[in-house]
Amino acid sequence: MLPQHLSDMTDQQARQLCQQLRVQMIQSVAKTGGHLASSLGVVEILVAVHRVFDLDVDRLVFDVGHQCYAHKILTGRGSAMNTLRKFGGLSGFPKPYESRADAFISGHASNSVSVALGMARARTVNGEGYSVLALIGDGALTGGLAFEGLADAGSSGKPIIVILNDNGMSITKNVGGVAAHLSRQRLKPQYLHLKKLYRRVTGKNAVGQAVYKVTHRAKKMVKDALLGYSMFEDMGFTYLGPVDGHDVGYLTRMLRYAKELNGPVLLHVKTVKGKGYTPAEREPDRFHGVGPFDVDSGVATSKSGGENFSAVFGATMCELAQEKPELVAITAAMQSGTGLSGFAKTYPQRFFDVGIAEGHAVAMTGGLAKQGAMPVFAVYSSFLQRGYDMLIHDVALQNLHAVFAVDRAGLVGEDGETHHGVFDVGFLRTVPGMQILCPASFAELRAMLRHAVTEMSGPVAIRYPRGGEGAWTGLADVEGTSVVQEGDHITLVAYGTMVNQVLQAAQLLQQQGYSAAVLKLNSIRPLDLGPVMQWAQRTGRLLVAEECNDTGSVGRTIAAELALQGKAVQMALVNLGDGFVPQGSVAQLREMKGIDAEGICKKALEMIAGGEKEIGCTDGGPGAG
Repeated sequence: MLPQHLSDMTDQQARQLCQQLRVQMIQSVAKTGGHLASSLGVVEILVAVHRVFDLDVDRLVFDVGHQCYAHKILTGRGSAMNTLRKFGGLSGFPKPYESRADAFISGHASNSVSVALGMARARTVNGEGYSVLALIGDGALTGGLAFEGLADAGSSGKPIIVILNDNGMSITKNVGGVAAHLSRQRLKPQYLHLKKLYRRVTGKNAVGQAVYKVTHRAKKMVKDALLGYSMFEDMGFTYLGPVDGHDVGYLTRMLRYAKELNGPVLLHVKTVKGKGYTPAEREPDRFHGVGPFDVDSGVATSKSGGENFSAVFGATMCELAQEKPELVAITAAMQSGTGLSGFAKTYPQRFFDVGIAEGHAVAMTGGLAKQGAMPVFAVYSSFLQRGYDMLIHDVALQNLHAVFAVDRAGLVGEDGETHHGVFDVGFLRTVPGMQILCPASFAELRAMLRHAVTEMSGPVAIRYPRGGEGAWTGLADVEGTSVVQEGDHITLVAYGTMVNQVLQAAQLLQQQGYSAAVLKLNSIRPLDLGPVMQWAQRTGRLLVAEECNDTGSVGRTIAAELALQGKAVQMALVNLGDGFVPQGSVAQLREMKGIDAEGICKKALEMIAGGEKEIGCTDGGPGAG
């Protein structure tokens, strides 16, 4: 049982609690899968935070948030950990709808300090007195947004505590044993209290303030030379650290002191990713996001899904690199996830991992293209959202030939709202000159990537889903619209791997005695609408199925064109609607949203039975799907 009030715990009880939390997390994630290594690494930090602060009132903003599992258990959700990342269960990220203690939705990186500063300023405006903390990892510091927030927070003077969880990247290299000794000395309680008293005494009058200024400048010169940690203090923070992130008692005391300072404080904490579980410590990357596994061995218990689109992309990139010496690959801290590990190993001088900095990656892609390189930026759909301005200003404006491999397009499953790639269809299609290819099979991905690199000009996006291909393994045209099968009663249109759902729906309709024409859009910008218009008029009914949000969908464009041309066609749109889609398996989510084969078949049968309005020049728009 957890103590009712963590603030009353002894250090020994806190250490025992940390051990209990690790055991529970390992056992839970072994069954559900999840982000284990990062959560294990911050157990002592979170226990210390809960000992010092009341998170029903005080605000803790996680950066990314996948390290929040101990926090969830500490805030009364331990009994639901068996539902982690499952449909209708606990989210793998902080969600305010789950608990008042979850201050903010956190799914993407580098925003925590900005959000926390906003909360701190709201506190001032409203005349309130709660504490505000941001927990940010060293990886998130590779994103420029983190430094925008730090610069503003440090200069603001507002009471805010930034906990920097450093589990790998060194901010600045320390210089030998003297630096280590000085770091230990300046974090001793006696020194901290003396420093606090000295500030108070010298701040009473102008003479004291002048003395403080001179002594502070002299001390800073020595410290900068020996410690090298002046960056955060230059921003306006009181810098504390580095400290052992697995000493829960000392962390607790440091947080209490940071709270007393009543200003911008940065607490630099050194941790071990995967701490307390040997397989995760040994392979932190594999246990960053892991499926179900055997606790004793750490070996995965779920079977691999076989070859996937990311791996096919990576292999094709290696083939193209042999032929085109100007080809380069860019990723934003997703080398393995985007399938580029082989490319990075074979062509290290032509591979660039820029960290969690998607906007920078897109702008750099523009620079590479402008000077004659052939850049391919591999990025998850939900992370490309951060590069929208650069897509317009730094690539499209000059019609530069750059390829964007948009991985994880469509529903991604258990990571939920923050990670579904359901917005790129809408925002990419607004970029002037952008061409968007949509492979439905591995063969099409190979052909479209080669075509985009060697035959096309201007910006090109190739969007493909997480995981493997479906029943459709063929190779259609690399651009335009393909007629996959003919039919008499309705025309079904899809692109990407949604063609599998449409083909299954056509089979279900066939069992009901109806034949469906199936059209596949190989490119959604530009749109080859000729075959769509012809078949829509021929069957009199048109259904467009998409795994994206309704706003900005291809179906809306087709419906508008039909209306503008005054073509009387009965039409329905089957997509994800305008809301956010929760977590769950892709199959569960498709069923919930009615975009699986059964849902498409049901909608088609309603249309055939006359359940939809007719689109015409006097109708003003499509029937709702």
